[in-house]
Amino acid sequence: MTSPLLPPRNRKRLDESIPPLLRPLIRAYVLGYTSAVAPRLLTLILQHVTRRRRDKGAAVTQPHDSFISSLQRIVRGGLELQGFPTFCAALVGGTTLLEARFPTTSSYMLEFSRWLSTFVAAWLSLRLLQSKKSDSFSETITANPDDPQSAKQETVRYAGRTLDLTLFAVTRALDVIVSEAWSRRGQRKVATSQWTWVESLISKLADPIIFATSSALIMWAWFYSPSQLPKAYTKWISSAAAVDSRLIEALRRCHNGDLQYGEETGQAPLLQSMCVDYKLPPAWGDPTKSIPFPCEVVHMGCGSSCEHHALSRFYRSFKWSMITYLPLNLLARKKNLKGVRTALLSAARSSSFLAAFITLFYYGVCLARTRLGPHIIGKDTQSRQVIDGGVCVGSGCFLCGWSVLIEKAARRKELALFVAPRAMATLLPRRYSLDKQWRETFIFALSTAVVFTSVKENRESVRGMFGKFLVAVLEP
Repeated sequence: MTSPLLPPRNRKRLDESIPPLLRPLIRAYVLGYTSAVAPRLLTLILQHVTRRRRDKGAAVTQPHDSFISSLQRIVRGGLELQGFPTFCAALVGGTTLLEARFPTTSSYMLEFSRWLSTFVAAWLSLRLLQSKKSDSFSETITANPDDPQSAKQETVRYAGRTLDLTLFAVTRALDVIVSEAWSRRGQRKVATSQWTWVESLISKLADPIIFATSSALIMWAWFYSPSQLPKAYTKWISSAAAVDSRLIEALRRCHNGDLQYGEETGQAPLLQSMCVDYKLPPAWGDPTKSIPFPCEVVHMGCGSSCEHHALSRFYRSFKWSMITYLPLNLLARKKNLKGVRTALLSAARSSSFLAAFITLFYYGVCLARTRLGPHIIGKDTQSRQVIDGGVCVGSGCFLCGWSVLIEKAARRKELALFVAPRAMATLLPRRYSLDKQWRETFIFALSTAVVFTSVKENRESVRGMFGKFLVAVLEP
């Protein structure tokens, strides 16, 4: 199998011109460079086009020399020694080169040499990536601030910049181990006719459960502790949710106790300004008068019906998603009637999934606040405080992820493995002491060794598109 980055004829010609031992290294570097640079280039181009359209009718057009300099900076940035492409090349190339240094005829020793080669390459490559300094993971502190004469500033570096990458490796390793164990168990059970419907149901629901659980953790973090998520991820969720920030802030204040129903704590202006903007009675935003604030405020101008608001959310989210997914699907398909139809159906399914995700989150909030919550928890002031203090958001978090059932089974696997590392990251600190970084490096090296060794023993052991890419990159 050859590199997936070029047309088949060009891939074969390029591969033949490169020594077999170096092919994985070069493929990894090209793939790493593309994944690191392409999204940033696309964003830059879209911003440039938008700016040009905005300035077209202006009397004075803004100079766009910065576009060229930004373009050059992005292209050059991908070539940094401590960058992601070099990391990919060091990981894959180091694994294959080290493995070639330990030839063996024993199957056990061959597997061990593969594992050890990957472990060493993964350790060194991640250390290379971690050696790059980042302003986001450093802090200037003042030593002896009480003594002006001896006070001095020191820069303290923190670890955690590669945490998402490590958790990705951990997730993949766990998936390989659990899937292999479950597959062997299933084979034994089927052979002895002991495979039950419960086990069959677990096999079908495993990926949806992982996705739903991960989504719940992510959405809870997005609502109450967005700093636990990458900024780009938080920004994307906010864009998809299309929610008034004042509503989020009000529910956060209910959660941390700043906004108390029936008590004057100075929080009324927050929701009152929102009520004015959506042409609702200002009194609805006063927690001393309106206990709780009506769900119509949550609906943000869509009327009093929670169901009508849910349908409205689905329609708007579906339309927003189609604008994103349809062009991407059209680019990935053949330019004929069948390709267009397939692209349309695929985009519609993905858009329905995302629209259902957003709709279920909002309707979950409404279920807890209006439809079910008051009848189960209570309608008194304290119960209303409990509902708006976390139960309503928790209900939305619990429901939203089950929208993944709309997607095909293969797509569910991809989505589950995509969100799981991000969910795990919400349970860990984004920054931690540098002297503990070796633990992360060890876990990454161990997990990567498991994944690489497994994919060399069995190409199907690593699921999804990542597994296919990994097979293509590692092929000599």
